Amino acid sequence: MDFNHTFLQPQGGETPVDRANEALLDESGRHESYFQLVWRRFRRSKAAIAGGLLVLALVILAVFADFFSPYPLREARLHDAFIPPSTVRFVDAEGKFHLRPFVYAEEVTINMTTFEPTWTENTDKIYAIQFFVEGWEYKILGLIPANRHLFGVAEGGLIHLMGTDKFGRDLFGKSCEAGRISLAMATFGTLISVAIGSVLGVASGYYGGGTDTAIQRFVDFVNCFPQLPLWMALAAIVPRTWDSFSIFVIMSFIFALLSWTTLQREVRGKVLAFRASDFVLAAKEMGASDKRIIFLHLYPNTLSHVLVILTLTIPSIILAEAFLSFLGIGIQEPLISWGLLMRNAQSLQALGLYPWVMSPVFFIIAAVLGFNFLGDGLRDAADPYATM
Repeated sequence: MDFNHTFLQPQGGETPVDRANEALLDESGRHESYFQLVWRRFRRSKAAIAGGLLVLALVILAVFADFFSPYPLREARLHDAFIPPSTVRFVDAEGKFHLRPFVYAEEVTINMTTFEPTWTENTDKIYAIQFFVEGWEYKILGLIPANRHLFGVAEGGLIHLMGTDKFGRDLFGKSCEAGRISLAMATFGTLISVAIGSVLGVASGYYGGGTDTAIQRFVDFVNCFPQLPLWMALAAIVPRTWDSFSIFVIMSFIFALLSWTTLQREVRGKVLAFRASDFVLAAKEMGASDKRIIFLHLYPNTLSHVLVILTLTIPSIILAEAFLSFLGIGIQEPLISWGLLMRNAQSLQALGLYPWVMSPVFFIIAAVLGFNFLGDGLRDAADPYATM
């Protein structure tokens, strides 16, 4: 009998030993990649998931603002100025329940002394809220013609979830539209900041010596300037005669000007730790150039940290833009941002009479909280080997 043939190549199928070996190989091959570990750790954080969903919701509202607005975004209707937020009801004044939500008719009376409008509900007229209604025409993403809107009421009725401003514009629709500029400017400014900070951080940490010293002294010099006063000074000198795109780009660069130093220091510390790693030393021994080592080995290992800093920098730029626009030295018409909408609340008299003009602040709060929760979750998940 052929002993080796009998035991090494058994006839009659797979043996228990073979199955055990395959199970061991399968088990050893189930190692998770770095990004799989990050995702598994990230999804455990309910706050981070909630923050990501909140940011996603704001982006959807901004991109499809025309769809979510029941009225034209750029149409001023002075006769509808300062209408209070509509109360969506299911139960009418007689206590009858309605399956379809509705609003009452709004009627205005003018104070002949101060000429201030006062809006009241007429409970005798009910307007049911309809969904996916036809209305004014617009273009999805500026390309696809459409005329459908998420909600609306029949002709003669009014629905304003957040009220209207002094020009009669629906504040909910304008807040959705304002998210385009606020989120885009914050993201664009942050990307500029990340590009500058990460490149200088990698160069400073990798080359060291005189290069590191010169870059760090420049960082110290930039950090000497207080951010807010410098932002205000730079924003104030931007000519208002420039076109909207130029103002958008310049404002983004202004916000990025002082935001890159923190990331530079963080990336520098990471690169200093990686510079003496075996994979870097091996690359040098194999004759890899500095460019290849930096962009193929060092920089990718800092991307998780850069992503975290990116999500934490965006809310700070959103707040800075809102503050400058509120003061009148930031975004100007015809552009619209959350901070610019908040200028309606500059007057204490207007704020006392029409408190709903402050409602765009909820979009700012949602954006800041969403990005902070998301950034905190990414920061914790970026080190998946740490204990929970």
